[in-house]
Amino acid sequence: MDSVSVTVPCSTSNLGSGFDTLGLALNLHTRVTLTRANGSGIELRSAGSPVPKGAEELCAKATNTFFEASAIPPFGIAVSVSGDVPVARGLGFSSTVRAGIVAGLNELAATKLSQDELVQLVTKLEGHPDNASPAVLGGFTVSGMVDGKARCLRFDVDPGLKAVTLIPKFHVRTEEARELIPKHFTKADAAHALNRSALIVAAFAAKNYEGLRGIFDDRFHQPHRLKLVPQLDRVIAAGVSAGAIGGFLSGSGSSIICLTLRNSQEVAAAMQAQLPDSEAKVLTPENDGLRVEV
Repeated sequence: MDSVSVTVPCSTSNLGSGFDTLGLALNLHTRVTLTRANGSGIELRSAGSPVPKGAEELCAKATNTFFEASAIPPFGIAVSVSGDVPVARGLGFSSTVRAGIVAGLNELAATKLSQDELVQLVTKLEGHPDNASPAVLGGFTVSGMVDGKARCLRFDVDPGLKAVTLIPKFHVRTEEARELIPKHFTKADAAHALNRSALIVAAFAAKNYEGLRGIFDDRFHQPHRLKLVPQLDRVIAAGVSAGAIGGFLSGSGSSIICLTLRNSQEVAAAMQAQLPDSEAKVLTPENDGLRVEV
């Protein structure tokens, strides 16, 4: 086999208080095409749009990590990245590229790594599993590090639940957003985060999406990131007033998501009215995870 393409869903992470733990795959996608090439290096090719800054280093690290983990001799590859997942908007673009590369190399090299092993590799590259798990597995995922390995529980999501996503033109650097989170929390705030995370997981596991109402009132990271996304609270309030169940900052931002079972177009219009210089998309949960095409 000389070429393979991998289509990977984007994801939103945290979902309020589920910091570095909760993830949800959505139906925007990155397509990563890998082709065998001469030598042992990596060549990043443009697929009709400019190559994002830092993409070359990201692809090289993913490639090196795969070869180290699989213990096979490196071979040269050309990589082409395309799709509709925006960069640095809190929708897991880096996870989609990393997942696409390791899954594509797994196919080209016939190493037969399992889905769990792919999750482990992408988690190693990401540093945490909240975007890695839904990128590989799809659905709603609850992930954490246990004894040095990513452990994930995954649930299908009813496609009737819509993720109305407001994508601002400005981006947020994950590193900068993380620096704003305090090193210490009060007992009350810690208990609140634990409670909200547990309720969110239970609602998704039971497919009781109305049970999500009122429990995205995070105290752990969102209030501290308002400096980077000052429109957050009013965008969410507008979405809820238009019929959404609730809303949250997607990952570290800048995208903002409201979940709804009805009036998705009205929710999108209400959210966008608060930030006219942005794009609103009505997204559907993606249960299939990444797809390999040979």
